[in-house]
Amino acid sequence: MRIALGQLLSTHDSQHNLERVRELARRAGEDRADLLVLPEATMFAFGRSLKDVAEPLDGPWATAVSELAREHSVAIVAGMFTLGDGDRVRNTAVIALPDGTVRGYAKIHLYDAFGFLESDTVDPGDEPATFSAGGLTVGVATCYDIRFPRLFTRLAHDGAVVTVLGASWGDGPGKVAQWELLARARALDTTSYVVAVGQANPESVGEENPDKAPRGVGHSLVAAPDGSVVARLGDAPDYTVVDLDPELVERTRKAIPVLRNAREL
Repeated sequence: MRIALGQLLSTHDSQHNLERVRELARRAGEDRADLLVLPEATMFAFGRSLKDVAEPLDGPWATAVSELAREHSVAIVAGMFTLGDGDRVRNTAVIALPDGTVRGYAKIHLYDAFGFLESDTVDPGDEPATFSAGGLTVGVATCYDIRFPRLFTRLAHDGAVVTVLGASWGDGPGKVAQWELLARARALDTTSYVVAVGQANPESVGEENPDKAPRGVGHSLVAAPDGSVVARLGDAPDYTVVDLDPELVERTRKAIPVLRNAREL
């Protein structure tokens, strides 16, 4: 399975961001990737009101992403915002498949941490999500979800051999180290690949973040089922393609069957 990682830097212009998705989808198609993974908040960066940009999964933004998936024969997972209850939105990963199927995963664990309250404006989801790409089952998670191992083991028990996670990881002391540690830990927890794609760091292109919104730190990575890092990016906008070996998942699960050995306590 070939996965493309698109580490972009979203703006507060959803159409500008869509053009960046268009460029990355073209590159992923040319590279014959099965799946393009983009960050949380690809549609619209944190730091401004989200309710005015939220759209349904059959709205124009997700529909445009779906058309790109069909045009370039590549599945696409990208962060957007859909309609929630009242003035709230849902922090949603749109899953657009080459056959025209469009689904969504609403982020389950909301980022009420480090002085930021995502729950002030966002409704949580409650349903894990998997889909098929490149002949494999893929799980989906978003940002703060990475701190909750049970979601990842649930996805593995649901058949996922790869879990993709988009993030807009808040900067701060030790946050890059935590990001990598958590991605590698979730890979070890599930003996699966974890493909963690974050927003680039605004500082990498000379932008300031005066509101201290969780804009991103970059450092996207792919962790193998043995916890090793098989690909990583820096803090600036970037792109790479990685070939995943499903037989490594099978071998690792035979050698250390943590999913089978786990007991309910």
